[in-house]
Amino acid sequence: MDRRSLKTIHTVCGVLFLLWGGVTLGGPSQKTKDLPPKYRTWLTEDVVYIITPKEKDVFLQLESDRDRDLFIEAFWRQRDPVAETRNNEFQEEHERRIQYANAQLGRGSRQPGWKTDRGKIYIILGKPASVSSYGGEQINLVPIEVWFYQGNYGPGIPASFYVVFFQEEGLGDYILYSPLRHGPKKLLEAYDGDPRQAVNRILRVDRELAGVSLSLIPGQSTAIIDTRPALDSEMLLNKLAVLPQQKVDDLYAERLLKYKSFVEVDHSVYYVGNEALLKVVPEGEDRYFVHYAVEPSRISVGSAEGKYFIHLEVFGRVADLSGKTVYQYKKDVSLDLDPEQVQEMKTKRFSFQDAFPLISGRYRFDVLIKNQVSKEFTSFESEVAIPGPLAAPRLAPLILSARREKRAPSDSGFLAFRVGDAQLYPVANRTFKKSDRLFVTFAVLGATPVLAEAGQLEFALFREDSKVLSFTKALRDYPGPQAYCEELDLSPHEPGLFSITVSLRDADNMDLGAAKEDFILSAQPGLPATWSISERNPPPDDPQYSHILGTELLSVDRIEEAKKLLEEAYRKRPDSLDFALSLAQAHFRSQEYPKVEELLTRFLSQADEQSQVYDLLGRSHFHQGDFAKAVYYFKKYLSHFGTNLEILNLLAESFYQVGEKEEARSAWKKSLEIEPRQEEVRKKLEILEKSPASSHPSPKEVHQP
Repeated sequence: MDRRSLKTIHTVCGVLFLLWGGVTLGGPSQKTKDLPPKYRTWLTEDVVYIITPKEKDVFLQLESDRDRDLFIEAFWRQRDPVAETRNNEFQEEHERRIQYANAQLGRGSRQPGWKTDRGKIYIILGKPASVSSYGGEQINLVPIEVWFYQGNYGPGIPASFYVVFFQEEGLGDYILYSPLRHGPKKLLEAYDGDPRQAVNRILRVDRELAGVSLSLIPGQSTAIIDTRPALDSEMLLNKLAVLPQQKVDDLYAERLLKYKSFVEVDHSVYYVGNEALLKVVPEGEDRYFVHYAVEPSRISVGSAEGKYFIHLEVFGRVADLSGKTVYQYKKDVSLDLDPEQVQEMKTKRFSFQDAFPLISGRYRFDVLIKNQVSKEFTSFESEVAIPGPLAAPRLAPLILSARREKRAPSDSGFLAFRVGDAQLYPVANRTFKKSDRLFVTFAVLGATPVLAEAGQLEFALFREDSKVLSFTKALRDYPGPQAYCEELDLSPHEPGLFSITVSLRDADNMDLGAAKEDFILSAQPGLPATWSISERNPPPDDPQYSHILGTELLSVDRIEEAKKLLEEAYRKRPDSLDFALSLAQAHFRSQEYPKVEELLTRFLSQADEQSQVYDLLGRSHFHQGDFAKAVYYFKKYLSHFGTNLEILNLLAESFYQVGEKEEARSAWKKSLEIEPRQEEVRKKLEILEKSPASSHPSPKEVHQP
């Protein structure tokens, strides 16, 4: 597989992440009656029987017609049985059912056909296999219709069943009949006698109808002498009412609401579900990496001029529990494929995998993956906990895989799920087959020499709640210390839900903690293999990681810790502007302004490409009272990067301090034109215009440093 390009940008992604960080689900909803008529009709009539509560809640939180239109398109797309075709067969059939209900099932009713009980069932289930009508010529029966359905309607629904409608007391609309709530006597005209006699009267007219009056499920009322209505019929009716909602994964609605502000219009309706996996893996004694895998339910391949390719955009964000961004990145992933690889991908699960370092703490991690070929997007969210200094030895999380390869000593690159001297290939859905060898990989953290020599590992394999395998091994039997691995044979075990537990014990057999992971052993003899894309990152000792960790520490105000790591990274790569800027930011926040100037003046030739150089230099001189130099750098910033309100106000203040009255007045006026609601700026301008010129400092020369 040839990688055309795989670029990583560890920079702020502008508005994207500002919007991302500000999104909350379950926000304020408007009332249905306040929707524009077009959308109120869609919600309360067109899809009232098939929309899920979550979808409805999300729809009511949308604030613009543009977002509502995109939601409606996504709504139908999620129900399209054949996404590759131009037509949406589900939508077409649903609209046909509504038209039929309105034309045929509303006759004689004061309400439209879709709103009647018969209309609702027809819209949900479609045309019945047969319809039987009773009443009229049959003495003592009210008008009755019995609809018979047969087929696969989903889990919990019998292969065949009846739905019954009747006109209560022979008048009004046909209403849905429940054997439990109505009972057989409701099917008779002017009858208020014993229920047993009611069944017998119906039996004299029609044996099938007598059975249906007691149970809607064939075979449950063969003994008519038992006249007690079946509870199963009521359960069936309840299941039928929500059947359309059970057949759609409405997670897409939440994702559309969360990402609608920054996923392009042509992406936003194409949400794809996924399986995902996240593990925190130690690298050395005091550094941790977050490894993750996202496996979309489908991946589209592009083609042009006989060539095939995949092009993904990956956005990742780590935030603390208050929502403050700690780390974020954007990656472009492009792959060239040959025809054989395209065919191979059709039989495999596609998996995007990556890893990044993270400082200690508890966080929320979000990743958004956009497929530029098909305009599809998928996302994954998870909590992440990175341990701090270890107070005692402990086990790292278990990683389960059916494939594990020894890496070559010459291979110094770093891939996701590379642990110690092995490359792991975990499966996101944790499903294995009987022919697999299960590799259980983990680390022992903070192991003392005594523990490494005399400690024990106890392994226990459970199927459901029953232990099916257990054994103990000494820590010294493993090469350790970061990558312990045990290989298990799955072939002796029957399919089912399993869990593997590894316990750490010291020389005195004292329990030091355990790690557990669940997995599924499938009954299927063959499961699709995984086609993985994993970026080849620099080796773990590369200064890039110290830089990332330093910026993360800076974001949570752990400035002294940040400076140590940022200085380490800059010392190893002094020609890096990014490294210099991050370290300068740390010095600026420590009010070490001369160090900012010392770091950044050597990068002035690159400053036109990076706004932070002029920004930090201008602010540093401003805080030192060197306003002439501050003016120079702020003017450079504005001329190269456009208007920035905060920089403009600092420039005005700097002009004022060097006695440039007209320049200060002009800058503050421009600031108020951009944003009139700045009372402090307005007061400064008023004072400036009222005071005599002699009260200002004499002009100083504004020169280039």
